[in-house]
Amino acid sequence: MAEKEDFYKVLGVERNASDAEIKKKYRSMAMKYHPDRNADNPEAAEVKFKQIKEAYEILSDPKKRAAYDQFGHAGIDPSMGGRPGGFGGEGFSDIFGGGGRQRSNAQRGSDLRYNLELTLEEAVAGTEQKIRIPVLVTCNECTGTGAKKGSSPVICSTCHGHGQVRMQQGFFSVQQTCPTCRGTGKQIKDPCGVCHGQGRVQETKTLSAKIPAGVDTGDRIRLSGEGEAGERGGPSGDLYIEVQVKQHAIFTRDGANLYCEVPISFVTACLGDEIEVPTLNGKVKLTIPAETQTGKTFRLRGKGVKPVRGGSVGDLLCKVQVETPVHLTKEQRALVEKLGESLSGGGKHHSPQEHSWTDGVKSFFDKLTG
Repeated sequence: MAEKEDFYKVLGVERNASDAEIKKKYRSMAMKYHPDRNADNPEAAEVKFKQIKEAYEILSDPKKRAAYDQFGHAGIDPSMGGRPGGFGGEGFSDIFGGGGRQRSNAQRGSDLRYNLELTLEEAVAGTEQKIRIPVLVTCNECTGTGAKKGSSPVICSTCHGHGQVRMQQGFFSVQQTCPTCRGTGKQIKDPCGVCHGQGRVQETKTLSAKIPAGVDTGDRIRLSGEGEAGERGGPSGDLYIEVQVKQHAIFTRDGANLYCEVPISFVTACLGDEIEVPTLNGKVKLTIPAETQTGKTFRLRGKGVKPVRGGSVGDLLCKVQVETPVHLTKEQRALVEKLGESLSGGGKHHSPQEHSWTDGVKSFFDKLTG
């Protein structure tokens, strides 16, 4: 078992602190770390609050403090805790008023996730989608109490409303959640006929989700309070929409930029031309200069995507692929052969890459055999 932290460090006071200083520090820290004041992480806050409470119970009692100062944690009898609810001495209810009222057992509802598929056009331009989700909602019949209309939950007869009970195991006294009310401090004698005492019912809810322009695969959109209803008056959880963009027939996206491959004819590559290329906003003209090689990439600025988190609009990069003619007629083959004979006479002048590669290969083999 991990060693407990020093009680003086827990409260943030010196070992010679007066009773008044200890009490003042305890009140301040108890207010700060009470779970009801830390809705973002109530579990961690509750652990911290219990540490603060335990430290105060020891240091506020002269006999316990003296034993602790002399022997440390070993000098404290664990069975000398507080009342069944675990709030011995001055509990949190005494700080905030309420005459011994236990803290609320309200629990926040669970968060939900919904996977939403979008087309590239929808993701880039933004859209509004109707989605249907199965969700636990507060029962309208009992307004979430779980008790039949006209009745109310009653104080638990086992823990007397504290939500915790102490079990004696030999020398030790162990505090645990009440098995009767499961920590709520209340029992439902006459359960609601609709939710059967649960306070929540299953429904399918239709929501209108606004998807901002520029989202991409992996982005999450939070709809606050659209998750499952909380228990015992707790707040609802959130709904997280996970975006998945479908594969596009023409474009590939990388961040703010779009990419596409554009096939061009052998003639266009040789002589140059002006061609039409698609963008998400319509067609634009792209000038292909003469003697363009396959794999050449042309950048169309501002024809990409405006990122959802801000920044300038990306570009569209068009990579041309020179298409080799197929299914040639005899006449066409003859013309190509004649062109080939004519071009071969020019040597490196017409095909510099081919001859450069050939020279490199020849040099490689000469080194191997040399």
